[in-house]
Amino acid sequence: MSKTLARALLPIAAAGCAALLLSGSISGAATKRKMTDEEAEGLFASTCGFCHEDGGRSAGKGPVLAGTKRSDAFITARIKYGKEGRMPAFGDTFNDQQIKGIIHYIRGLKKD
Repeated sequence: MSKTLARALLPIAAAGCAALLLSGSISGAATKRKMTDEEAEGLFASTCGFCHEDGGRSAGKGPVLAGTKRSDAFITARIKYGKEGRMPAFGDTFNDQQIKGIIHYIRGLKKD
């Protein structure tokens, strides 16, 4: 499958995974375990990808995240508390394992 087609299909496939995680359909124990790379990518695509385009590799409403020099603590705080006028807070949306999964996903991003 081409990279372009895979990126085009990712939001569709990811939406189901993210919906399960966010709806609580997966047991509490499952959401406390370490997320797989695929789950983290799907969660990012369905929630963060609207502003951080191309999976975080391109600027959109939000900045490029690939290659960020920000610390994990900074990114965690930004996800939890947002930035007034720029990014909503997701502290009530994501649990700590989901935030760690998103950060792991961001750390693995490579600019194309």
